[in-house]
Amino acid sequence: MRLSNLYLPTTKEAPSDASLPSHIFLSRAGFISQVASGLYNFLPLGKKVLKKIENIINEEMEAIGAQEVELSFVTPAELWQESGRIEKFGKELLRFKDRKENLFVLGPTHEEMMVNLVRNKVTSYKQLPLHLYQIKTKFRDEARPRFGLMRGREFLMKDGYSFHANVEDLDREFNAVEEAYKKVLTRLGLNFRIVEADSGAIGGTGSKELMVLADSGEDTIAVCSKCEYGANIEAAKRSERTDIPKEPVAEFNKFLTPDTKSIDELSEFFKVDAYYTVKAVAKRLVYEDRSEIALFFLRGCDALQEKKAQSVTKAIDIVDASEEELSEIGLVAGFMGPLDQDKVKYVIDADLYEAKNMICGANEKDYHFVGVDMSVLNDAFFADIVEVKEGDGCPYCDGELSYTKGIEVGHIFKLGTTYSKVLKAEFLNERGQAEPFIMGTYGMGVSRLVAAIIEQHHDENGCIWTKESAPYMVNVMVSNVKDEAQMALGEKLYAELKSKKVEVVLDDRKERFGFKMKDAELVGYPYTIVIGKELENGMVQIFERATSNKENIQVENILHVMMERI
Repeated sequence: MRLSNLYLPTTKEAPSDASLPSHIFLSRAGFISQVASGLYNFLPLGKKVLKKIENIINEEMEAIGAQEVELSFVTPAELWQESGRIEKFGKELLRFKDRKENLFVLGPTHEEMMVNLVRNKVTSYKQLPLHLYQIKTKFRDEARPRFGLMRGREFLMKDGYSFHANVEDLDREFNAVEEAYKKVLTRLGLNFRIVEADSGAIGGTGSKELMVLADSGEDTIAVCSKCEYGANIEAAKRSERTDIPKEPVAEFNKFLTPDTKSIDELSEFFKVDAYYTVKAVAKRLVYEDRSEIALFFLRGCDALQEKKAQSVTKAIDIVDASEEELSEIGLVAGFMGPLDQDKVKYVIDADLYEAKNMICGANEKDYHFVGVDMSVLNDAFFADIVEVKEGDGCPYCDGELSYTKGIEVGHIFKLGTTYSKVLKAEFLNERGQAEPFIMGTYGMGVSRLVAAIIEQHHDENGCIWTKESAPYMVNVMVSNVKDEAQMALGEKLYAELKSKKVEVVLDDRKERFGFKMKDAELVGYPYTIVIGKELENGMVQIFERATSNKENIQVENILHVMMERI
């Protein structure tokens, strides 16, 4: 491609709302242009990058036997009503009626459509397993679309769905997809971690996220210093604590603790480590048809992980409860405890199971219990609701956990029968009995990957594309197109590289050298061959974008050297 013909509207100005490097540089370098809030056009270079990512995904999916389909973007709302998700998904699900007043949705995800594709058609265990996938535009009406391609309303996504006769076969396919996704990200030149995650609105178990590590990532992930363990902070676990503080000893009793509401005040009042205090966190749980107050009890030195709390209570949302709301049902903020708690639903963190010599609220203003033996509450609901901290122990080895930031680019779930059961998608097993399909689902954000590559690979001058993702591998830059010798060599190299199947552009624009060089850095071609004044001495220059290294090469060797580098 000749740059004099390429539609490449580069600019010095970034969008006014752009804060992330990917949003700034993809816009400035002419890869994308904004249509409306959260909506983007892909220009020629952006489309080339998208296609490269799609091709890699297709190759790795074919390698594990997955078959590509393409489902309708518009989905009949009755399928979402069948699954019960039409209200659960909320306002992100865009609904509309056609001229016949039939209700439809724009697909943010395609579980229902894919199940509908196979039900009553795949009827026997002999037709299983089956793995179908698509690379398709999705739409989610985000309340606050931002960060360019990172959180748009319309996006390109690869979503796959597998159907199985038993759990063992689902596990096999789940592991195969995980390995295939690793290969995709490795081929794209990305530094990533696969982490344990919460299933969210999709449902199911065995949830893992693929995280590209980047300081700009929205997700906080906990990673081990020694092994490969990683988990989204919403799902991270820790090992049992080994550095246990000195235990206070006291007979069970009720103590007057005036104006002692916070954990810090309580620890200071009794001169004990917060490890031996019980913190109460009050939340309002929101369900489809109601809401209620709930209390979450954990050690004073810990913090509540709200996604874990939401998951164990099966709420669709969780918000802070006010002191006024607590007072209305007879609870006193700052003095709430799990003993004799009959006013609200409550959950106790698993780390408090059978804990002894604890201090907790007495459910009475200005009073706390001391010497509490939590084993008296063994019939209560215990669950992991704690947010791990940096320095906590890894649950799988003796390493320590630390925080890093990640960009979620993929998510895989073991759905089980979550959708097949409600949608009555069944097959006949070996005994001739009807069973719902056991399913897995595997998503990867294609357009988000375009942004993730730049979040991880950029500098102050622009994009730095990895070799597998670059729109073009080599930029042959003629410094002065009026110089016949320079132009002749540029044309010769351009033709020779094309003949060797190298993706190459020829910068034959009638622009200043400085402008062309800044454009080359902004766009981020892996290699630029600069044909300039040194041609008089039989030399040209190779500029390597990733390292900013410049090297003079003799003209007769340039093709050989370039092919070695590629």
